[in-house]
Amino acid sequence: MISAFVAGVVAGYGVAIPVGAIGALLISLTARTSLRVGAAAALGVATADGLYALAAVLGGAALAKVIEPVADPMRWAAAIVLAGLAIKTVVDARKQSQRKEVTARSAYVGLLGLTVLNPATIIYFGALVLGMQADVVPDLVHGMVFVLGALLASASWQLLLAGSGSLVGRVLTGSRGRLVTALVSSGVIIVLAVRLVAG
Repeated sequence: MISAFVAGVVAGYGVAIPVGAIGALLISLTARTSLRVGAAAALGVATADGLYALAAVLGGAALAKVIEPVADPMRWAAAIVLAGLAIKTVVDARKQSQRKEVTARSAYVGLLGLTVLNPATIIYFGALVLGMQADVVPDLVHGMVFVLGALLASASWQLLLAGSGSLVGRVLTGSRGRLVTALVSSGVIIVLAVRLVAG
């Protein structure tokens, strides 16, 4: 049981720690809004990671084969959504209305949906589960412990990113600071969106 949990924790950190477009978006969202909104968004990302870990345990190889043919359209969809969010971030920062518009619920749903668009996550978890099936995840109970470990690891990392964004937000509380933060984060998100479809 413990080995399945530890494997889940390692897998969760493995998929969560590389700060890509979602991490950059999470940090900038929290910096411009509040820790409450950022924490909700962080839990949306972690929920998606947990769902993908669960899907991998329940049938990762089969699901990965189903997703593989539509991986490119999913990547394009994610890139388009990210580009739209980058533009909206700059527009909202210029209007100074972002703080009022984003709710914890919309942040959770938005980041959950955007993270689900990442086909690499299910392939990552599927490959991990297949690679250790016999030893670490021999049955459904061990599989659920693996999923719990992955979910908790992802949640802890995403919440750390949200906390970092909150600290940045406290430093850059003025209107100019929020605009600069929005422009920088939008630029990073655009670059990562391009890399998503180019790579």
